[in-house]
Amino acid sequence: MFGVLRGMGITFKNFVASYFLPRKPNSLETGGMVTLQYPEERLPEKERFRNFPFLIYDTKPDDLRCVACDICAKECPPKCIYIVRDNDEQGRPLKKPKVFDIDFTVCMNCGICEEACPFDAIFMDHEFEVGGPERQQSLVYHMDQLLKPATHFAKIRPTDHVAIEEKRRKEAEKKRAAAQAQPKPPEAKPPQA
Repeated sequence: MFGVLRGMGITFKNFVASYFLPRKPNSLETGGMVTLQYPEERLPEKERFRNFPFLIYDTKPDDLRCVACDICAKECPPKCIYIVRDNDEQGRPLKKPKVFDIDFTVCMNCGICEEACPFDAIFMDHEFEVGGPERQQSLVYHMDQLLKPATHFAKIRPTDHVAIEEKRRKEAEKKRAAAQAQPKPPEAKPPQA
């Protein structure tokens, strides 16, 4: 009996507070109505908020970080990522995808693709308002729809962006140092007649 009365007291306190205590805009903190008038009023997303994945390019869309290694597709639990590697004119594989599709109807927003990617090419976006009139056509995102610049990633996740760029800079310096330390092969002398 005491538990029921205590619960009703908390309910009554929250009911009264919802009409008389002010609430901070775009926040659920301290009193006031807890209902947000969506879409006019929105809560700010946390930096690590994750929804659907996107692909990063550095300067232009042709400068894609993805090398079509297929690790993200293999690690994806619902298998919603489909990748086909591009080939050159002689049929040799290139380090870029020809096809990169993600089926958002199947994606469960787990972020495993982001964690598995060794090239920092795929990340989870803050975009959550996706929809369309037909399920199979509009919610299968192709590579041109998934591409976003590195500046977009820096805007939505600045802490992670700084850490990743520092890691990439160190790796580039290490590669440069290794290339400079490697001895050059001797030049072939022309045959003497």
